[in-house]
Amino acid sequence: MPRVSLTAAVAEVADRDEVMAGLIERAGPARLRGRRSETGDFESLAEAIAYQQLAGRAAAAIYGRFRALVPGDLTPGAVLALSEDAMRASGLSAAKVASIRDLAAKVADGTVPLGGIRRLTDEQIVSLLTAVRGIGRWTAEMFLVFQLRRLDVWPVDDLGVRAGWALAYGLAHDLDTPDEYRRFVARWRGGHPS
Repeated sequence: MPRVSLTAAVAEVADRDEVMAGLIERAGPARLRGRRSETGDFESLAEAIAYQQLAGRAAAAIYGRFRALVPGDLTPGAVLALSEDAMRASGLSAAKVASIRDLAAKVADGTVPLGGIRRLTDEQIVSLLTAVRGIGRWTAEMFLVFQLRRLDVWPVDDLGVRAGWALAYGLAHDLDTPDEYRRFVARWRGGHPS
């Protein structure tokens, strides 16, 4: 996939849509705040699972305790070698332990081949990742944006994003379905719905 700078991507959206242009002008220069995991895609996904539905500080503390269980790189093998009790003692819920272990097992057995993931399309990646317990479309899309730095991802299933669109465009009601949003944002994707 060709790499596009954030500045160029924002300019393209502004050129294609005057409402977005106004929002971009009011908000100022775009920044991609999320950090890319320097330790790899597996750790990025494990961290995303650990952070789900928790406030930042609490999630960071729990993830820090979990991460301390594994010296060196967090790998699928290292996670699978941990006992569930040790993972729970770090503060992870039973559901998150099951999800992180499922991620580790699926990466280890090749069901989720992270080694070549960057060559796949967004939809292929979403399909692979959502096969993991505890990873839904939103988590997969955030992985695309913040870990893989894909700039043309529109999280149309996110109710907050949809409410923001309705407000920005003065829509009398929220668009009814994610498919309606996909058609709506097609103007930003060169007219091709995803």
